[in-house]
Amino acid sequence: ETSLKVTGIDFLKSQNTRQHHTDGYNIKNLVVRRGQPFQVQVSLNRELRPADKLSLRFGIGENPLKNRGSLLSLKPEREDFNGWKISVVKKNGNECLLSVTSSPNAPVGKYNLHVKTGTDVYKPENGVIYLLFNPWCEDDVVYMASEAQKNEYVLNDTGSIYVGSAYNIYDRPWNFGQFEEFVLDACMYLLDKSKLSLSERRDPGNVSRAMSALVNANDDSGVVMGNWSGNYISGTSPMDWIGSVTILQKYYKTKKPVRYGQCWVFAGVLNTVMRCLGVPCRCVSTFDAAHDTEENLRVDVYLNERGEKLNSLSLDSVWNFHVWNDVWMKRADLPNGFDGWQAIDSTPQEQSQGRFQCGPCPVKAVREGDVYLPYDSKFVYAEVNADRVYWVVKKVNGKEKYFKVGTETQAIGKNISTKAVGQNRREDITREYKYPEGSKEERMSMQRAYSFIRPSGLVPRSGYASTVQTLGGNTQPLILKEPVTKTGLHLEITNTEPLHPGNPLEMAITVKISTPGSWTVDLIGSCQLQYYTGKVQANLGTIKETINLDGTSEMQIPLKIAPDAYMKTLSSVEDEVLILVTAIAEVQETNDKLTKETSMRFEYPPITVQMPETAKLYNDFTCAFIFKNKLNVILENCKLLVEGLGIFKMTTFEQGDIMPGRIMKSEIICTPTRLGEKKMVAKLISNQIKGISTEKAILIT
Repeated sequence: ETSLKVTGIDFLKSQNTRQHHTDGYNIKNLVVRRGQPFQVQVSLNRELRPADKLSLRFGIGENPLKNRGSLLSLKPEREDFNGWKISVVKKNGNECLLSVTSSPNAPVGKYNLHVKTGTDVYKPENGVIYLLFNPWCEDDVVYMASEAQKNEYVLNDTGSIYVGSAYNIYDRPWNFGQFEEFVLDACMYLLDKSKLSLSERRDPGNVSRAMSALVNANDDSGVVMGNWSGNYISGTSPMDWIGSVTILQKYYKTKKPVRYGQCWVFAGVLNTVMRCLGVPCRCVSTFDAAHDTEENLRVDVYLNERGEKLNSLSLDSVWNFHVWNDVWMKRADLPNGFDGWQAIDSTPQEQSQGRFQCGPCPVKAVREGDVYLPYDSKFVYAEVNADRVYWVVKKVNGKEKYFKVGTETQAIGKNISTKAVGQNRREDITREYKYPEGSKEERMSMQRAYSFIRPSGLVPRSGYASTVQTLGGNTQPLILKEPVTKTGLHLEITNTEPLHPGNPLEMAITVKISTPGSWTVDLIGSCQLQYYTGKVQANLGTIKETINLDGTSEMQIPLKIAPDAYMKTLSSVEDEVLILVTAIAEVQETNDKLTKETSMRFEYPPITVQMPETAKLYNDFTCAFIFKNKLNVILENCKLLVEGLGIFKMTTFEQGDIMPGRIMKSEIICTPTRLGEKKMVAKLISNQIKGISTEKAILIT
């Protein structure tokens, strides 16, 4: 009687990966999703008989043990083991086709497959199977019903991240590239590095929290090192990335943090990691996001007497935009009603339980004001709901005194944005995070949140608290709605000409009054350049005017900045800067005060991409990038960054200086290696301009 031996095993990769929506992964091994059957064909030295002992053994981790649950020994037609089961589909001579179904809450990770027959153990080559979360399986907590949503939030490897300011939002194309070479391996390395236990790896909540910590380099030498200093000489400037692939490949190769990132880089990489592991994920941009360091739902902004914002006094800040991620899952650890999108954030802002990590925080908890729910819901709530209070710092008898000149209760957490499902456009999801301003639901949600967060009274908080003018004791900010002034004073800030670098910046402050009478208004206006984090980089100019308004009327006051005032700063900073205009108006007759600020971005000429609409697999095609410098300035040290997943590897082309009026034309030859719609992404960077992006799609047949 010959003892039964395995002579080979076929993982039936093309059939399994098609059924599991994993055929995109650029890897030799079999990648499958949990809770769904996959088949393997085992070749034996003779026919399988009823008395034969055959088992598949799946081991995870360094030293798999049955009693730890890290070694699963599956025998055909036996009762399941830890929720896994295996059956014989058909026997044909010495061939045996087996079907394996993993548990829908199995730990995700890399499993080693061995086949045991009697005393013989067969170890196949490429016998490591990658097991991922499964949004297609109804029993998996990441289950998502809509096909279109799964196509976007799990399978789309390109997308857009929205940046800029609430006044002008624009999209930065980003290549997520979750299927590219070594990206899945990098994610598996992060899972191992996270030290999550096997049972913690079952839960996407634990996994997403761990990944929010590991995508930043703080306290665990994770993937990306944050840097907002303006000096990136020892690495890559955060503006110079157009996708996650280069970053994750480099990290996997060196196992050292990649320099440098800012919030959209962290969000882009975390989005790649979560989609790669099979958790539906989207990038979420909030405009005018509060960074409230004391969780008192208030951000103080300090101005000098010329109306210029001061950096030094503010501990917290309002970022022009901040990008984090939402992941989709059921939350078994919470009361009912908090399933669905959960916010996670890997930008290192605040420590949570001793590490730089944030979330998962149920988006519904933010909307309902249930800010006691884990994780970090107070912090996320404050990012989108804080009040902004303006103070003017004046010297009185040689001492600094603070005067409150305005409170905005509806200015924070605007235009919350993500890429629309299946379309290249911005979808506004503010309603998922907040009830409409001023609605009954919003008031109830706010009262609920305030019962868990103790807002401080209205005194400025900085190192200078001893010199504070108290303002009528401790007022509860609950009653602070948009200040309605006695005169119906209203301010608007706009640009009157396009804001092209090299041209004068032409803006205007409009003062409106809606109450009959004769009014004298003192107006102070300032223009500054600031980073997206709210940090002021340069003061460009101020105006001071006293105007007379009769009855219900308005007046437009121009604010004009010459190119010489800002071009030097613009060329010397490594980051993209925004134009900040602040206005303070005071009505002499009533002492009504109002403060308003608006951030605007510079406008640039476009890049155009010329390439065919379709191309055939492995057939070369030409792609051209054309840019005309329509600005009045030389663009120095231009670099063109190009990447097209499945058509062209990330490359940087040095373009030198581009004179005003000159045209740059750059051609590349592309070889498509994958079928379907692919995208070419390009970005032009120079000393003067930190990023003109474009993208164009091509269908590979």
